[in-house]
Amino acid sequence: MRRLLRAKDRMDAASHEAWPVERLAEVSGVSQAHFARSFKEAFGVPPHRYLLTRRLERAKALLRDTDTPIIEIALETGWNSLGTFGRVFRDVLGESPSELRAREQAAIHALEQAPHCFVAAAYRPDLRNAVSEKRRQEAGPMNSAEDATPNSKRVP
Repeated sequence: MRRLLRAKDRMDAASHEAWPVERLAEVSGVSQAHFARSFKEAFGVPPHRYLLTRRLERAKALLRDTDTPIIEIALETGWNSLGTFGRVFRDVLGESPSELRAREQAAIHALEQAPHCFVAAAYRPDLRNAVSEKRRQEAGPMNSAEDATPNSKRVP
């Protein structure tokens, strides 16, 4: 567990960097297969999905708390392109980065009174389903309507 936490801490500290399983396994000092299997077992999500959660969490905070252009936020949080960032953001959170910014900045918040860790946990994206960074194929006739919706929540 200590080895897994070491890799998780490194991802948390530098979520904007690329963290392939090879690199995480090297940080942990275990094989790639063992790392991937153990990480999912310990934390409930695969390493890639955990990293996406952290990146989206950071992007949401920047969108909410700053006036930084969305392209800069995308690049700062580890995305290679604005298109990929926007698509994954919408797939996971159900709205575009600009829609989230407009909604969050229009609302009156009393978040200064709440501890930061509570606010971060409340705004953490729910990534129980796999998120593909490749363009989604149109849902075919064999797929159900639930499978075609980007925000359907299935518990494995």
